[in-house]
Amino acid sequence: MIRFPKPDVEQFFQTYLIRSFGVSSDESRLVFSSTISGKFNLWAMDLQGETTYPFPLTYNDQMCSFIKLDPQGRHILTAFDNDGNENYQLNALRWNGGEPMPLFEGISPEDKHEFVHLSEDGKRIYYSTSKDNPNYLNSRVYHLETEEDRLLIEGRDTTTELAAVSPDEQTLAYTKMYANTYYVSYILRPDGQEICLTPSPEQVHTAGNVQFLDNENVIFATDFDSEFTYLAHFHIPSGTFKQLRGIDKESVSLIRLHKETGTVYIVTEKGVEDRLYAYSLESGVLEPIPLPVDILEQLVVARSGQLYVLGRGAVKPFNIYRYDGSRWAMLTKNVMTGLTEEDMVSPEVVTYTSFDGMHIEALLFRAKEQHANGCTVFWPHGGPQAAERKQFRAMFQYIIARGYNIFCPNFRGSTGYGSSFVKLVEQDWGEGPRKDCLAGMDWLFEQGISSRNRLFVLGGSYGGYMTLLLAGRNPEYFKAAIDIFGVSNLFTFYNSVPDHWKPIMEQWLGDPQRDRERFIKDTPITYLDNMVNPMLIIQGANDPRVVKAESDQIVEALRAKGRDVEYIVFDDEGHGITKKANEKIAYARMVEFLDRCR
Repeated sequence: MIRFPKPDVEQFFQTYLIRSFGVSSDESRLVFSSTISGKFNLWAMDLQGETTYPFPLTYNDQMCSFIKLDPQGRHILTAFDNDGNENYQLNALRWNGGEPMPLFEGISPEDKHEFVHLSEDGKRIYYSTSKDNPNYLNSRVYHLETEEDRLLIEGRDTTTELAAVSPDEQTLAYTKMYANTYYVSYILRPDGQEICLTPSPEQVHTAGNVQFLDNENVIFATDFDSEFTYLAHFHIPSGTFKQLRGIDKESVSLIRLHKETGTVYIVTEKGVEDRLYAYSLESGVLEPIPLPVDILEQLVVARSGQLYVLGRGAVKPFNIYRYDGSRWAMLTKNVMTGLTEEDMVSPEVVTYTSFDGMHIEALLFRAKEQHANGCTVFWPHGGPQAAERKQFRAMFQYIIARGYNIFCPNFRGSTGYGSSFVKLVEQDWGEGPRKDCLAGMDWLFEQGISSRNRLFVLGGSYGGYMTLLLAGRNPEYFKAAIDIFGVSNLFTFYNSVPDHWKPIMEQWLGDPQRDRERFIKDTPITYLDNMVNPMLIIQGANDPRVVKAESDQIVEALRAKGRDVEYIVFDDEGHGITKKANEKIAYARMVEFLDRCR
């Protein structure tokens, strides 16, 4: 019997990422952004030919934020950033690819564009931009033939983004952002009148994802007067607001309309999984649609009524699927080379009780018995107003294959558990969520899954912040820590975030002068003297969210004290590790570090 060795890092990173896609009007072509070549580029597949083998459209090695195919097949519209800096700028691409052409000349590298809508004839692009208004953003329309670029909405007082455009292009919907849990949508009529879609804009709630049914009616998602987000309707002439459909303990995260049949496709969050439904506007009937994956990243409804989705599962890498009303077909074939789903580990969904009696849901990945080394990696997720869900991570499967369990708590502030729960992290980054993490560690010890000398903490972004904070405040709980682009100092972080984040920082984090004592208490670098465990820190040089200075300052301070700290900086990455070569380096070093410390 041939006995194969444990899979090495190369085998786990032969999968690729897919971040966005577009489908032509006649559904003959699929275009998607992927790391098939090792870095992000655009790829295409002809869906109606004899072969569907993907072929490249770009070679600029950059990530894009959207893909929109011209209705007449003349070109492709997209927006690229530069090595992870997230300053996406509008570009046009020939139908068969080549060198992308910027739509605007003379714009600053700091300017960014967010695509919103392409007119039915493909001649006008509606978008939001930081140009001339980096804090609050402006909304504009650009005419591709005349090159006229006209201001539609000037953001004032808070971040304001265009949300949708009516069929006759006379009425606009836009959203004012006050916090992740407080954003309100408005209608701007041709006469300049502004109408809020929900009854009380002063009340803290969310209202977004606006879709025009016609020139007088919109549907949208809101949690106004509700714990969970539901589907709502607004009649513009009468100003009438009406709840259409909610789903018990599920929050609507995305809606897409098929006008020809009057069907609204609704994606909801249910804890660690997504659900998909078809809702008939005429009959009010809601029908569930079984999904081929656990998590949906993007949904496109074609005119034919076919659905196209980008999704992933705990043991399913990113793939694009098509639904014809009866069955799903996988269009891309992104698999783990030499491995099957049975070779990987699906998580258990567990619940534990936190310090104040609150129930916390978590994912527990158990290493297969033949590989298990008795150690556990504790993963506080990023966000913080996000969640760890059943989503494929090559990094997880590689770490598990090397013998480590992984435990992922959805501490207070996580999405998918109601409006009140997600607000609990606001202006409390370091107390309640940290104690939820400690309660999760205690649960692992009580269950005999791990122990203090066999536990490691690993997190990125807010999870990196929590990793650093735990390393400073509770180092006795674990042996070593890995921080990936985590916030080390709340004072410097507050002033270094992207400009359009600054209007929401008050609600999200607080005020560094008014809340000075809390900022000090919740800042990881405050506890530098207690950071005695070995640490590995990873950072992208172009990170616009948690800038490199956040990692630099903690590394310098730890090294000055003679602590065991390794530091890796990727010069061509931003807030995430996206290039395959860098993934292999980072994740191999992470496992080497864990093995050295255990």
